[in-house]
Order: sequence, then C-alpha cells, then structure tokens
Amino acid sequence: MQALRLENPQFPVGPMAGLFAVVLWALAPLLIDLATMIPPLRLTAITLLAGSMAALPMSLGKNFKVEIPPGFSMVIYGLIPLLVLGAVGSYLVGLGMAPTAEGALITYTWPVLFVLINQWFTHRTLSGPVLGGAAIAFGGAVLLLAPDALNNGLSGNMLGYAFALLAGCCWALYSWLCQNTPVTLTPFMPTILMIAAMGAATMGVVLEPENVAFPFSSIAAGAALGLGPYGIAMVAWDVAIRNGPTGLVGSLAYGVPVLAAFFLVVSGFAAPSWQLPVAALMVVLGSLLARRGG
Repeated sequence: MQALRLENPQFPVGPMAGLFAVVLWALAPLLIDLATMIPPLRLTAITLLAGSMAALPMSLGKNFKVEIPPGFSMVIYGLIPLLVLGAVGSYLVGLGMAPTAEGALITYTWPVLFVLINQWFTHRTLSGPVLGGAAIAFGGAVLLLAPDALNNGLSGNMLGYAFALLAGCCWALYSWLCQNTPVTLTPFMPTILMIAAMGAATMGVVLEPENVAFPFSSIAAGAALGLGPYGIAMVAWDVAIRNGPTGLVGSLAYGVPVLAAFFLVVSGFAAPSWQLPVAALMVVLGSLLARRGG
C-alpha cells in the first residue's frame, strides 16, 4: 500500500516540513557542544532514544498506516537503522575529536554525495556538472582541512574529520533509501531509531566502560538533540521529500552548513574566521551545481 501524500494546494507541506528539519539540523552542532561531557557512543544512545520517543506520536496518524512490501523488512529494520547509527554515531565521534564547526561542515557535504549516489544508480554515469559541483563542495572542505594538515600532517584532527565524512556518507545513503523505498518511513521511525539506539548503547558499554555521573545540562542537551534534530527532524524530512517539489526541498538542505556555522559563531562556540563562511558557501554552491547537473 503506497504512502498517502499530504500535499495541500493552500499549504505547501513539503517545503515547510523541509525548512523545519533544516533549522533543527543546523542546531545539532550547538547541542553537541553543550553535551560534550558525555562520551560519544553513550550520547548517541541517549540521542536516538529521545528521537524514538519524539517520533512516536507523529507515526500514529491514520495517514501513515502502511504495510511493509515483501522483501523490504531487512531494509527497514536492518540496513536503515545501521545507516542511522553510522550517521549519528560517526558524527558525534568525529565532533568529539575535531573542531565542531569544521567537522559539521564536512558532514554537511552529504547533499552532494546524495546527488552523486542518485545519479549513479539512476543513469550508471556521472555528468560533468555533477562532478564539478562535487569538486567545488569538497574544495570547501579542503579549505578547512588544509591549515590543520599543513601544521600537523595526518595527526591532529584528521581522524575526527574522517568520521565526519563517514557520517555524511551514511546520511546520503539514508536519504537515497528514504526516497526510493516504496513506503514512507514515518510509521517505522520509532522502531528504526530504537534499534539504532540499542546498537549504540551496546557499543558504548563495550568501548566506553567508564561509569561516571554526567551533568544534568549535558543529559538535557543530549535529549534535546534527539527530540529535535534526530527525532522530529527525521520525520519532517521524510514527509518533505515525499511531498515535494523535490528540487526545492532538496535545495533547502544546502542551507544547513551556513545556518550551523552562524549558530556556532553567534553562541561563541566557534571563532569567526574567513575560512568558515567561504567553505560553507563553497559547499552550498557545489551542491546546487551538482543538483542542477543531476
């Protein structure tokens, strides 16, 4: 049974839901900095558990009563939770090892990765504009990485940046699956996030054995991270990409790195520098060019 479309001629559900998700995602780096006292895997578990609780009320509407098509159970309850765990866990691990603003911007190259994946699976080739857009976007990332690489070689923050890039790859694959699964993921989102949270908690117990009390402010920030960017925003984005227009909704995601950098600088968690806004604009422009070419 196909998912029902929610579009209303008088109310652009898709763009509004996409804009709401983008603002929440842009707040994620700020909340991560506020929750920095919690080890990343345990923070991932707290975040995804809160996200599961936030997604539950929105998954119960009559418009979302759908059945899983034959053969898609392993995708919905296996592959997608793994991608969510990889995206959120790698992001939090990466930002724990590298500067928040720079690491976040590396992850937010995922829209251009999404275009690359989508065009490859659709046409089995990559056009010149798509490759050019990708080069511009990743050039922005290189602009941020170059000073650290020149000063510290492969040491310093490079491992954190690698985890941030892995998170971006997971987000791109997750978005591609959201777009191509035959049913909306909204009714399954609480279970998907709960499965991912259990995986993060298990890894946290094994790899982060220290048992210490964390400040309430950090726990509250972790819960807010799950309720907003990884709870409500996940459902809103699923609604957005299914209730288009696809080009407009996809373009909204390119504003995330600019908004995230703005929030971090205004709040004092990132020092203003010319590299950060220039790199953010390069990521946005490269993503827009890649989408136009794709």
